[in-house]
Amino acid sequence: MATEEPSRSLLWPAVLVGIGAAGSLDEIVLHQLLRWHHFYDRGSQAAGLIADGIFHLGSTAALVVGLVLLVQRWRTEPDPLRQAAAGILLGAGGFNLYDGIVQHKLLGLHQVRAGAPNNLPYDLVFIGVAAVVLLAGLLLLRVAGSPTAAPGRTVRTWGSG
Repeated sequence: MATEEPSRSLLWPAVLVGIGAAGSLDEIVLHQLLRWHHFYDRGSQAAGLIADGIFHLGSTAALVVGLVLLVQRWRTEPDPLRQAAAGILLGAGGFNLYDGIVQHKLLGLHQVRAGAPNNLPYDLVFIGVAAVVLLAGLLLLRVAGSPTAAPGRTVRTWGSG
């Protein structure tokens, strides 16, 4: 699109990579290795395993699509590493913040550690880390969009016209 801001062309593919990476890490570490929960803990073990498989397919698809788009657009940007890192952090942090607040707390689909006598410490760490990752992505995006990020090139930032 001709009117699209060039500094944003890596953002959405990188966000997809972040979502896919966060989902895959969650599935591998919390679901499979630690066996703390399934994507859906309110049914049978079979339902939990099927839900985990569907979740893993979705997160892997987001990761692959994001990586393909990111590689295609990589050479078009003045500072691709910073922009990609910002998008990945935004995607991972945003996904885990959504997971921790909406799926864990509001919908009660699963807890960070099912069966724990007190989930509050797990929730605080999970949501806190997600918020820090999201904020790091926002800060890096702001730096990547600043004129000083690419000398000799003026790039519009969030609030500019």
